[in-house]
Amino acid sequence: MASFAVVKRLKADGTPRYTCNVRVKKNGKVLYSEARTFSKAGSAKEWGKKRVGEIENEGINKTADTITLGGLIKKYIDDPHIEIGRTKGNVLRLVSDCEIANRILSEIEAHHLVEHCKHRKEAGAGKATISHDVSYIRSVLKAAKPTWGYDVNDNCIIEAYPVLHSMELVGKANRRTRRPTTKELEKLKAGLKQRQDHQGAKIPFIDILEFSILSCMRIGEVCSILWEDVDEAQKSVTVRNRKDPRKKTGNHMVVPLLGGAWELLQKQPKTDDRIFPFNSRSVSVGFQRVRNELGIEDLRYHDLRREGASLLFEKGYVIDEVAQVTGHRNINTLWQIYTELFPKRLHDKDTH
Repeated sequence: MASFAVVKRLKADGTPRYTCNVRVKKNGKVLYSEARTFSKAGSAKEWGKKRVGEIENEGINKTADTITLGGLIKKYIDDPHIEIGRTKGNVLRLVSDCEIANRILSEIEAHHLVEHCKHRKEAGAGKATISHDVSYIRSVLKAAKPTWGYDVNDNCIIEAYPVLHSMELVGKANRRTRRPTTKELEKLKAGLKQRQDHQGAKIPFIDILEFSILSCMRIGEVCSILWEDVDEAQKSVTVRNRKDPRKKTGNHMVVPLLGGAWELLQKQPKTDDRIFPFNSRSVSVGFQRVRNELGIEDLRYHDLRREGASLLFEKGYVIDEVAQVTGHRNINTLWQIYTELFPKRLHDKDTH
């Protein structure tokens, strides 16, 4: 039996959006679903009633005329057989809130993709971020026919790419070289200490900041490591499902804890399965607020990972040893950091 439900959601700027979900169920099992988002609740209800009536009278017709890009994205994200990483999922959810998501699949043409990318650039998104939008939309379109039988392809993406590149709307991210200065770190620690000493505060910002630098871990990894994965004999910890562009899951790595990271880990109370049992987003937000209050510009939490790798190089560790800590499979990134730190390395050797 076909039915619909309207759900109200708020965009990042507080603007309300109304998503109408249409489903066909039999014996408690969902046989078909589609969704479309509107700016008004009345429009969402009107569309829901119309689609339910069409389905009741004509049955389910899985053509590209019967589902929006947003509806297809929802099916893609919700499908238990499709493996998507955290980044891809977040990007697709963001795209679901954009105007292009309201377009019927059969209506989407190359110029709609170009317009979407222009809007994203105007909103402050960089070329690499917009590239993710286009790439992930393409993944959804390519899955539509073999997975759910929708007669659609990715030709609109293929046609749009040359223009997107020529207009410099998509491309690789500019490589970051930012490291916090000693003075900036001192100011950050002072500001974070005030934050963690505030009444009711629970997050040990200072320990997490220092551990992030010394371990070269991403904040999501720091807040996920488990006590059961600590190796006391080797003074190391297993980081589960470490980020790897070639492998989404099962990428477990044993990471040695150097330069005080081991001592920081040992001082944490064992009150949870996790060593740092806090929401990584909350840690990042706390860092960002203190950074902004201090007027420290263009410093991201992820830059602490680069700082940690740089410190290891400065202590004399070689690239393959640093890679064992950072988890880099491709050492090109580490090689770039190394050559930036020691640009005269070959000249110095030539003088001996």
